Amino acid sequence: MEKIMGMETTETEVEMSPAAGMFSPYSSPSTAFLLQRRVLAWAKETGSPATVSVRVAGKSFNLHRDPLASRCRYFSEATTQQEENNSGDAIELPASFPGGSEALEVIALFCYGDDAAVALLDPFNVASVRCAVEFLGARGLGARCDLYINQVVLQSWDDALIVLQRCRPLLPMAEELLVVSRCVESLAFMACMEILDPDSEQQRRGEDPGGIVDADAARGLLVGRRWDAELVKELAARDLWIKDLVALPLEFFRRIVQALRRQGMKEKYVSPVVLFYANKWVLSKKTHKFWACSGAEDDEAGAGRGESDANRRAAEILQGVVELLPVPAEAAILPAAFYFALLSRSLSLELKEASRARLRDLVASHLRFACVDDLPLPEQEDADRSVADSPEVMEMESIVSNHVAMLQRQGAEAVAELWDRYLVQVVACDPKLRLERLEELIGVVPAADRKTHDHLYEAINTYLTDHPGLCGEEKAALCGHLECRKLSHEACIQAVQNERMPLRFVVQALFVQQLHTQRAFADRSSDSFRCMYASGELLIPGAGGYTPSPGCGPVPTSQPLSATSAYTHTDADAAKLRARGGDDDASDYETASFRIQALEQEIVSLKRTLQRHNTVKGGGGGSVRKDGKEASFRADAAAGRRRGAVSGSCIGSMRWGSQRRCASRILRVFTRLAVFGRSSRSRGKQSKC
Repeated sequence: MEKIMGMETTETEVEMSPAAGMFSPYSSPSTAFLLQRRVLAWAKETGSPATVSVRVAGKSFNLHRDPLASRCRYFSEATTQQEENNSGDAIELPASFPGGSEALEVIALFCYGDDAAVALLDPFNVASVRCAVEFLGARGLGARCDLYINQVVLQSWDDALIVLQRCRPLLPMAEELLVVSRCVESLAFMACMEILDPDSEQQRRGEDPGGIVDADAARGLLVGRRWDAELVKELAARDLWIKDLVALPLEFFRRIVQALRRQGMKEKYVSPVVLFYANKWVLSKKTHKFWACSGAEDDEAGAGRGESDANRRAAEILQGVVELLPVPAEAAILPAAFYFALLSRSLSLELKEASRARLRDLVASHLRFACVDDLPLPEQEDADRSVADSPEVMEMESIVSNHVAMLQRQGAEAVAELWDRYLVQVVACDPKLRLERLEELIGVVPAADRKTHDHLYEAINTYLTDHPGLCGEEKAALCGHLECRKLSHEACIQAVQNERMPLRFVVQALFVQQLHTQRAFADRSSDSFRCMYASGELLIPGAGGYTPSPGCGPVPTSQPLSATSAYTHTDADAAKLRARGGDDDASDYETASFRIQALEQEIVSLKRTLQRHNTVKGGGGGSVRKDGKEASFRADAAAGRRRGAVSGSCIGSMRWGSQRRCASRILRVFTRLAVFGRSSRSRGKQSKC
């Protein structure tokens, strides 16, 4: 029966060829069955047996010469050569034959004139059949394959993705036949349409639409935390088109990213795709472990080969990712933590010098946007090596020292603060750190670029705490990098009380602390007493909206207290009060003193007015007319006006009711003074306690 069908079945025929996995599970069995039926029918129609034996990928096919030679140039030349050599050997297809036995089955079926071969084309085999047709020189079937690709494959995201993935073992022939380029351009176009209409493709798939992932979403997810590969992977899974692109090989992914930019997709959508790709294939520890285990054997040598193979594959992908990263002008689209994560991973890989230099430039451009958690940390601790001599710290030292000079003033200050924080959290706490090495790391940033020395003081204090055996000269040399004028008031207070600091530095810090104190008192004195004249009213900040008596002379905006005033305060008194109660008591003291000054001025003015009024009244004798009757009200008023013009009194023209109201105001003033005296004594007692 097998001879009648014209095919020999051996044990190798039932085994799938290495390329069999490239085909659809539904097309391969039907293709083999249809080919067997067609060979049997041809043998019955012509009465000629199958005389041509073709072997490919360990599988043999007995076919007829005429159908093959008439449709395929390769078989025509091979059979002619066999006849010339009078050889009956089988035609052996080379190992580079694209598609293997399954592609040959489709082409052989087409050579027998069966139109079912065209119907058997699908996204799983069309690329292999197209390349096999080109290899064998089969006429007519290549055009059918191109038509199927254009009208069916390129109209669907899933089909184009399948064909592109099947093209990887078919390179470079699939590239020469433009199968790869057509799929790449189609996928890039549909991805752009996905951005414009995010619900269209997902609705066709019958899935819930998700939010479009852009650079803002990536930054928002990673702000204030270290790089987390699993968290980034969850973000990438929100968009199905991104998830599909990330699964592609590097050579196809690179071309799609270039096509996305060429077709006008905004960089804030393109760059996150590159980020997710690097996270999956370079930064993920699970991927690295899988590669290492898949290439390792049971013995130790195999484990070493698996690790080196994983590093080699990661290095190749990292170099491709670095080439796809946005230019430095647009590099800020991606979070700074991503660039530092790539830098940390590159230290254990062998990269080309060009890729390493570009990665350093991108990291340097993000220094002013980074935080300490973004910077690489030493992963492996060596008992004989200091943290400062680790590759991570040395790489950061090189980047900061080479690029900080190119930054502007504001950027240089941010980088200096970042570097000082890095020294505090990573370097200074190492007990194996040498003094000379610490001074080298401090000198990486110029002293003029440090806006504040608080973090540098913290780093030096941490080092002195972990190294109590330093002599005085070594402490003085280390503290010589500190500038007390750039220390905050709190840092100065801490430095003065720090027993680990050398005496000279403590004296300088004490002097700067006194300057801070004097400046603070001067600023508070200038701001605590501001008077404004509006409609005859005196407004004093913090005085409770005090208003002087009508008609009285205005109180000066800034008038020193008299030498005899009981409420006069000096700088020494203020300093003593500050020593007892702190800055808050001193501020209250100043505010209350100026309030007392204003009240005292009013009391003095009212007292003088009353004295002048009593003096004038006693000298006039009551102003009685000769007939013994009292003078009229008009005469008294005129006399009052004359006395006011001479003495400038503000009470001389008052009636008895007005004078009582004035006396009531004086009593209220004294009441305020008494209340303030009691509150001052109570605060003094609390501060002493």
